[in-house]
Amino acid sequence: MQLKAARILLTGASGGLGNALARELAEAGAALLLTGRDPGALSRIDLPTGCNYQMLQADLTHAGDIASTVTAARDFGVNILINNAGVAHFGLLSEQDWCDVERILNTNLAAPIRLTQALLPWLTQQPEAAVVNIGSAFGSIPFAGFTAYSAAKAGLRGFSQALRRELADSTVRVIHVAPRAIDTPINPPAVRALNHALGSATDAPQIVARRIAATLAADVDEIHIGFPERLFAWLNGTAPGLVDRGLRGKLATIRQHAGKA
Repeated sequence: MQLKAARILLTGASGGLGNALARELAEAGAALLLTGRDPGALSRIDLPTGCNYQMLQADLTHAGDIASTVTAARDFGVNILINNAGVAHFGLLSEQDWCDVERILNTNLAAPIRLTQALLPWLTQQPEAAVVNIGSAFGSIPFAGFTAYSAAKAGLRGFSQALRRELADSTVRVIHVAPRAIDTPINPPAVRALNHALGSATDAPQIVARRIAATLAADVDEIHIGFPERLFAWLNGTAPGLVDRGLRGKLATIRQHAGKA
């Protein structure tokens, strides 16, 4: 897919990955419709001079904002939807408020499904179109301390695969990208400390943004970013008991840091 001719709706554009991805896509020549909940954060997105973009304040967990976003996308002539908006919460499930769990499920799973469904009648009319869902390695390697987040991202991966099969005879590609941990403000100090204690690698948002743009430009439908995460994702799909045993040894460390979240 030629990004130079693309017109892209990018959700969660004001976050760390969203900001980097907006710049990467703009430098590739794409026109951008950027959405986010915080208008102030949207205004601070670092974009190259002269790029073609519009900004729209929207909270995609609200039906009214879904409707206004779809209207804006049609007016902008969008042919690519990138579902990037997301939230995370680190902590043991038994110690989380239900409102936090519900927010994670709504933002990471329900909202992208609802937005995609609302925009599909438009996208299927385009000569070339795509839906890109930004998942997580935790969607393939569910992790203690991130139970609701893992569930939402696993659901997003399943949604991506099912929708790809449903649209196999259409002009719409469905792409799922699963990054490992990204060094952005979405990770509070407790998560950073946990990653350090476990020796978990993190990627700069610019690196992940380049991989997403390259995946969109190429004929690739699903990728996991990072090694050994790709290996563990495969292993969890074939022998989850081995991953259970491997992560059991890290449970004390996870509980220790979850108490500081």
